[in-house]
Amino acid sequence: MKSYQIHFIRHGACDETRKGVYIGTKDVPLGKDGIKELKKLDREYDYPGTAVVFTSPLKRCLQTCEILYPAIKPIVINGLRECSFGEWEGRTADSLSSNEDFKKWLAGDTSVKPPKGESGAEFTRRICNIFQDIVDGLLKTGNTNAVIVTHGGVIMTLLSVYGLPQAKPFDWAMEDGCGFSMRIMPSLWMRDRVAEVYARLPYEKERDEYDEADSVAYFDEYDDTENNNDKDV
Repeated sequence: MKSYQIHFIRHGACDETRKGVYIGTKDVPLGKDGIKELKKLDREYDYPGTAVVFTSPLKRCLQTCEILYPAIKPIVINGLRECSFGEWEGRTADSLSSNEDFKKWLAGDTSVKPPKGESGAEFTRRICNIFQDIVDGLLKTGNTNAVIVTHGGVIMTLLSVYGLPQAKPFDWAMEDGCGFSMRIMPSLWMRDRVAEVYARLPYEKERDEYDEADSVAYFDEYDDTENNNDKDV
């Protein structure tokens, strides 16, 4: 049964986010400590091998690609950038605590838009369209393994929309330089637009990236419902 793996990796740490300020599309680099920590993760753990790396255009993601995949020229996709926080960029939650729109936004109202920024609904629509294009492209080309280096908000949102098991965005929270691996079965993806999240990144040294037997029965059940009419792309 042919499957496709997509590995989501959050960029390394930035000084600004460690100060507790909102940084979305503002193009800040990795901090010195963030670079050191990312290199340490790369030494002590295993990141998945791949021939294809997609990345957000922002510096912190491009630098992460250079550290983790120095031999691969990443494919830069503007739609993988973080949510735009508009006039809330560079501000802390405490400094915005009296703002009524911010309170609604923080409570999960996807219709609220930061001044000159992007609403939750707009952000989700943008990254979902891009992700579906990426997956459909892999299915068409037959490329079975890819890495996406992007932002925490992007990863959490995409996994909450497409990931199995189903979970809310913050249930998919991850540390800097970490992420998740997703396995896509063509028949299930084409029918339901969902995929299995099967591992956390990076892997322990000398650990197999995944055990093919982990979810064979789960996906065989889906294949049975299709009466074996689906073919691998």
